[in-house]
Amino acid sequence: MQAATSHVLKLLPFFSSVLLYFALVREDPQGELWTTCLKCLPIVSLMIYVLIKGFSFNNDYLRSRWILLGLLFSCGGDALLNINLFSWGMISFGVAHTFYVSAFGWHPLKWLIGLSLYIPVVIFVVFVHKHLDEVLVIGVPIYCVLITTMLWRSVARAVDSKNFLTIFCAVGAGLFVISDALIAVTMFLNVDLPCPRLQIMITYYAAQFAIALSTADDGPEPKRKNKIK
Repeated sequence: MQAATSHVLKLLPFFSSVLLYFALVREDPQGELWTTCLKCLPIVSLMIYVLIKGFSFNNDYLRSRWILLGLLFSCGGDALLNINLFSWGMISFGVAHTFYVSAFGWHPLKWLIGLSLYIPVVIFVVFVHKHLDEVLVIGVPIYCVLITTMLWRSVARAVDSKNFLTIFCAVGAGLFVISDALIAVTMFLNVDLPCPRLQIMITYYAAQFAIALSTADDGPEPKRKNKIK
């Protein structure tokens, strides 16, 4: 209970910054500096959480380091998207997903899970292909592979460990895919969603929160006390 309370307190800046973003940014941002800062602030808060909940450059905190790098490039992607540099923002998020994949690892493989995820993504890419320009026609398929791989590795890890944090992380990875899918259907297919920015950002912040929280149990294995003979 005490440990859970400690983590909640360390996450208060994240919750506060999310509320601040939705309270002050009422319309679609137009690339202003203040909206960019407010959009990035929750991710910066999660980066601080990963650092202060327990962090080191030794191998005991390897997963925390990968996720910290993923959050860093996600923050860069947020800033780039907010100033209408979509292609560069997508590249930054693509790099973030490679770090998340490194954090989740490749064991167990669970290739059937991967196959079941890649098939609908391929269908989606084929469907939107004609709506993409010269740059995105290459970038979008690559990005879709990266984010789908990230989801695959998080789900495979959750199925194997059956730990709350890993399951919650997999849910977060799924929300990340949903958030990006909402961007895709509104941007490429011109689907008119109710309050699209609200849907996109809520699922996005929830996704990053779940991924960052998965580092809560990262660290050295607790030492076993020797039994008194």
